[in-house]
Amino acid sequence: MQQNKIYVGNFPYSVDEAQLRDIFAPYGEIEELALIKDRDTGRSKGFAFITFAQQQAAEKALEQNGNDMGGRPLRVNMATEKPGRGGRGGGGGHSRW
Repeated sequence: MQQNKIYVGNFPYSVDEAQLRDIFAPYGEIEELALIKDRDTGRSKGFAFITFAQQQAAEKALEQNGNDMGGRPLRVNMATEKPGRGGRGGGGGHSRW
């Protein structure tokens, strides 16, 4: 399975999509950048997902992990699916006796 999506977190809430593109575009073509925002306030939650056209670009972008952005160390790693996101609802994965 090709993995070309990264998670970028721990950046200041003031960071916008353009700033993230400036940092990550040099690694390769960005197909999608999803800056996660609070649905009530519209303010950034301090993390995003970036999908690159090529897996190699995503892997190379991992070198940004730990780099300073606005006084905070960036957290950059390969994105993973959250367990239990199949849309079946209920239960939270707990067994019922």
